[in-house]
Amino acid sequence: MEKSEPVVYGDGEQTRDFTYIDNVVQANILACEAPGASGRVINIGTEARISLNQTLQLLREISGNKLEAKYEPQREGDIRDSQADITLSRELLKFEPTVNFADGLRRTFDWYKESAEKARASEKSGA
Repeated sequence: MEKSEPVVYGDGEQTRDFTYIDNVVQANILACEAPGASGRVINIGTEARISLNQTLQLLREISGNKLEAKYEPQREGDIRDSQADITLSRELLKFEPTVNFADGLRRTFDWYKESAEKARASEKSGA
C-alpha cells in the first residue's frame, strides 16, 4: 500500500463518534420494520468518542506502519467533540451497534489492502 503522511488539523484530541457501515445498514433495516420510525430523524452511532490521535494509534497497530502525522493549525469552525445520542434508535428501533470502532477500522483497512493487492495483480497480468 502507498504510504503517506496523514494530516491532522489541530492537536488530534478532537473526537468523533465513528461508526462502521454495518451499523448503519442494520439501523436502516430495523427502521423499515419499526412502527413510528417513518419520517423521524434518528441518530446512529456507537456512543463512543474516539480522538484522531487514538485513530492514528490504532492504524499504527493494524498496519504495522509508524504513521507519523503532520499536525496543521486547527481549521476555523471545526467542532471539537461530537458524540451521537442513540437513545431514540435504541427505544424506537431496538438498535444496538454490532461493530465497534476498532473492528470497523480493521475491516476497512483489510478491505483497502485487499483491493490494492487485486489492482496490482490486475496491472501485472495486463487485465
